[in-house]
Amino acid sequence: MSYCLHSESHLDTGPIYVRENGKLHVVNQSAGGIQNVTPKTRPFRLFSRGFSVELCMNREDDRARRQRTDHFIFTYTKEGNLRYSAKSLFSLVLGYISDNVDHIDSLIGFPEQIAEKLFSAAEARQKFTEPVTGLRALQKFTEAYGSLVLCSLCLRNRYLVISEKLEEIKSFRELTCLDLSCCKLGDEHELLEHLTKEALSSVKRLLLKDNCLSDAGLRRMTAPVRVLKKGLENLLVLDLSCNPKITDVGIGYLLSFKKLNCLDISGTGLKDVNAVIKRIQMQIGLVPSKVPLKEFDHSNCKTEGWAEQTVLQWEQAVMEATKPQDNLRSRTAALHFYGKTHRIEEVVKCKLVEAETKASGNLQFYKEKVQNCHLPLKKEVAGSHELKNNKKRALAEQERERTSKQKHLCLTVEDWDLLNTY
Repeated sequence: MSYCLHSESHLDTGPIYVRENGKLHVVNQSAGGIQNVTPKTRPFRLFSRGFSVELCMNREDDRARRQRTDHFIFTYTKEGNLRYSAKSLFSLVLGYISDNVDHIDSLIGFPEQIAEKLFSAAEARQKFTEPVTGLRALQKFTEAYGSLVLCSLCLRNRYLVISEKLEEIKSFRELTCLDLSCCKLGDEHELLEHLTKEALSSVKRLLLKDNCLSDAGLRRMTAPVRVLKKGLENLLVLDLSCNPKITDVGIGYLLSFKKLNCLDISGTGLKDVNAVIKRIQMQIGLVPSKVPLKEFDHSNCKTEGWAEQTVLQWEQAVMEATKPQDNLRSRTAALHFYGKTHRIEEVVKCKLVEAETKASGNLQFYKEKVQNCHLPLKKEVAGSHELKNNKKRALAEQERERTSKQKHLCLTVEDWDLLNTY
């Protein structure tokens, strides 16, 4: 701690008093004489008017010095005077814990209302954007509160966020909606393998549009459901459109999702479309839709939960890191000035893919609801039932033959390796 003393006037010594014959006299400096007038009572000043004191804290961290003002709330009165009051003890403790949120051991059993305020305070300080401590702090909240932290996550066309914050994304639990469209993940991506874990068994809506998936990726994704009855067993809506490497074999793996209500396989590499439609209709009970379904409208999928602003902070950090530098801008400006064109490789957006799927046709399926309001005549009903039963028997025999041939081919070495991880 150091004291800096400043004085505006070093020559101003103030009035001079002289005692003569038991009386006090004031020396008049302007006239150069002595006045016998008794001096007026003036307030006693220890320092002159120009004297001031500046308090300097010798701290290395300037941020700690700024946080000292957070202990007070500054407001203005009606008269325009500045008034400050001390914060409550709860807010001070909340701020201190949020500054050191990565040192928390566990939040299991902690009240949800206070935990939400603690999460918001740490989020305002951008604690979850830090590389190591942010992940450790986020895991404490997801382990204790699950879907309250995040129940829906939309990462459409956010492949840079996935690559930068993969471990943070994997820490979310009990998600019900996950949108990974247009991320070009591929079959071997770590996040695709994470979908089969127990932490994401609560996912009911999964959008994997335009992710370069093939039959091998679908085999790995459905292996826990087909054998162990784990993984994505609660899946209701699945979007696999714009994945041209998915063939008729890959669609066979999807038949293990018995609870599926909506399926989109538009833009896939199917060879026998009619046979695939019949298999889906017979084994899962899904009917092809003539009209695009609203379940596959990506505008309905949004990020919801406590960590909504955290995901936005991740996106902003990635955008700032990928901004073009000033020297690159000057170089492109020089190229334009001299008439030279610079080739720019743009990222393929989902709009082009959507146009291709519209041109090729939609293959969307939904589970038809049973309606008893319009019933045909008894004779027509009996005849139609007989025809349907005959068709079902023929199709069932064909499916038995196919499944008997493919029973020994369902589990490969990769499937066993994947199942051994559980």
